[in-house]
Amino acid sequence: MKFTLSWLKEHLDTDEPLEKLADKLTMIGLEVEHIEDKAKALAAFSIARVISAEQHPNADRLRVCMVDTGNGAAPVQVVCGAPNARAGLISVFSPPGTFIPGKNITLGVGTIRGVESRGMLCSAAELQISEDHDGIMELPTDAPIGAGYAQWARLGDPVIEINLTPNRQDCTGVHGIARDLSAADMGKFRDPGIKPIKGEFPCPVKVTVEDPALCPGFALRLVRGVKNGPSPAWLRERLTSIGLRPINALVDITNFMAYDRARPLHVFDAAKVKGNLTVRHARDGEKLLALDGRTYTLDSSVCVIAADHGVESLAGIMGGEASGCDENTTDVLIESALWNEINIAQTGRKLGINSDARYRFERGVDPAFMVPGLEMATRLVMELCGGSPSESVVVGKQFGEDRVIDFPLTEVKRLAGIDPPISEMKRILTHLGFMMAGQGPVVKIAVPSWRTDVQGKADIVEEIVRIVGVDKVPMTPFERGDEPRKPILSAIQLRTRRAKRALAARGMVETVTWSFIAKPAAELFGGGQAELALANPIASDLSDMRPSLLPGLVAATQANNDRGFADVALFEVGQIFSGDRPQDQFIAAAGIRHGFASGKGIGRHWSGTAAADAFDAKADAFAVLAAAGAPMQALQIVPGGVSWLHPGRSGTIQIGPQNVLGYFGELHPRAAEALDADGPLIAFEVILDRIPDAKQKPTRAKPVLELSAFQPVSRDFAFIIDRGVRAGDIVRAAQGVDKKLITSVTVFDVYEGKGIDDGKKSIAIAVTIQPREKTLTDQEIDAVAAKIVAEVTRKTGGSLRA
Repeated sequence: MKFTLSWLKEHLDTDEPLEKLADKLTMIGLEVEHIEDKAKALAAFSIARVISAEQHPNADRLRVCMVDTGNGAAPVQVVCGAPNARAGLISVFSPPGTFIPGKNITLGVGTIRGVESRGMLCSAAELQISEDHDGIMELPTDAPIGAGYAQWARLGDPVIEINLTPNRQDCTGVHGIARDLSAADMGKFRDPGIKPIKGEFPCPVKVTVEDPALCPGFALRLVRGVKNGPSPAWLRERLTSIGLRPINALVDITNFMAYDRARPLHVFDAAKVKGNLTVRHARDGEKLLALDGRTYTLDSSVCVIAADHGVESLAGIMGGEASGCDENTTDVLIESALWNEINIAQTGRKLGINSDARYRFERGVDPAFMVPGLEMATRLVMELCGGSPSESVVVGKQFGEDRVIDFPLTEVKRLAGIDPPISEMKRILTHLGFMMAGQGPVVKIAVPSWRTDVQGKADIVEEIVRIVGVDKVPMTPFERGDEPRKPILSAIQLRTRRAKRALAARGMVETVTWSFIAKPAAELFGGGQAELALANPIASDLSDMRPSLLPGLVAATQANNDRGFADVALFEVGQIFSGDRPQDQFIAAAGIRHGFASGKGIGRHWSGTAAADAFDAKADAFAVLAAAGAPMQALQIVPGGVSWLHPGRSGTIQIGPQNVLGYFGELHPRAAEALDADGPLIAFEVILDRIPDAKQKPTRAKPVLELSAFQPVSRDFAFIIDRGVRAGDIVRAAQGVDKKLITSVTVFDVYEGKGIDDGKKSIAIAVTIQPREKTLTDQEIDAVAAKIVAEVTRKTGGSLRA
């Protein structure tokens, strides 16, 4: 939201300096993002006259100008390349040491092609007051030589830009901003009443609203005999100062009303509108050539204003070209309406239109100002364009719902820690437009119509606190008591941080993607249920809550690949959704590797390269699980996985069949094709919420590192088992024989072929036995080995290979 200081003072009688007003705006919640003071920035630029302009001796396109800078100073030599540099020209001069904003340089004395230049004649683009850079500025012949350009051009009106939160729809107009500053003791609020205009004849155009839910209220008036043309200087300056282009008086009035009173309006050329107006749903396939020159194809979700010839306007967003006002307009229809905020937002996003009207209507406008806004606009039209007004036509509600809040005065102390006197609270609320009745302890507060965001007691407290000053809230330490400090971070927060560090340590780059994806992608990864579809998506391809992090990561990987960065390793830790209940929301960690982005390094290298494969994804998943505190000895790897992974190049990580922690492997080619991605893609995803909590630590702490003084013993075993038996089953069976003695079991050989029966395979394991109390005898070692053979035979049905 932009406005000038002089515009603000039209609504606020104040002598406070600009800096103090800006600080107060930020303190009361209207954050000042930028202040542009052209008079200050252009103070060094002055008006000068070119005495002579001779051809440069060493350059065809340059001229050597002698410039009169005024005030009795000697002429200054300037080398200028502008095609319009000539004797007698009045232009803008900048001396050495001046900062040129359009070029982002500080001017110095220079020598150009052997000729000294002691200044510069400037274009409008170099001063950043327009985009005209074809030549130096040409000022009127009566411009005073030597005077400051900014002062002469009346550029001394600072432009203030504030960042509005979505709830402050009342401050999308300068009038509302002045009201807040008045409540903060920055001046006296000017709020003259708006006198209704008596119509001279009935309005010949009737209005029908087919769906009141889309349009709660609609007001219309015809003004005949107007003379449309350029706006007066004051209105043009108001609009140009905030970056708007003046068009004609009728259109400029609507833009002024939007920024001055937060009341968007629309004007129709009455001669171009045939028949009466109807507010309705658009029909599928209807089209409208809008004022921005684009043609939009509509559907039944769009609210429009239509006449006999079809759609005339996108309700609350933009008018149509066919009924727009121009210099030939003599009869004008002025429309002031209330629109459904959600429908305005949905239509704007669907059609990709960002207009000043949409910005205000989707936040909500003052319902009680619908008719007064029409009256104010009518008066401006009559003052600037003349004409005779009709009686107004009003359909639907003219006012919003009355809201009265029972407010305990102690709420301010309870919620904010400050205790202003009741007189101060009443003063603040009254200045903000609230009405307060009663002396306590509970008072009744009537909420003004322009503050639709105020719904409860906490909102009232917020209004009081932001005007009193957040800096007045005392710093109060929390009562800790004598009990030990509880951990600040929860278990899942710790897991999240550790997972991110573990993946970053493996050379992967963190990515943050949208929490919503396209419906086909959601269905591909097990989602797409109706309860996970967004009611108001920000884009058509972001319609469903994501059931997995992988679609977003695949899109990010492909975007890098399209730009020439094929070897990427990306990860994300975030929320996924399997339903709309709290227990259906999980924290997951996922990663994608593409090209030569393996665990050995990223990209090609003279010492050797390796493409990422499923074992890289497995290592990534295990690194996450280990960092997050998963019981690594209890993890099981099951071949295969979910449908979006390659069935022969993937695995499932679980602790028993009832607790699946995640998946890893190569993305299925069909999934990659559906996501329009170039494979192969190596992926993993683990659910951090499913990691079992660590067991309670024993009261007697064990040593962190326990070393044995005795030599470990290693024994190898080879078993003939059925082909369908997993190697992990053999490893777990061997580990379970004696967990104190057996410290390691690893698979070092798998064989199928000659000497092995069909349907069988040989798996060889190495078992490390670590004595703790004494050196084991051969008999004791053989006893452990016999137990290992017996246990593996019992649990897998295999036999020791001869």
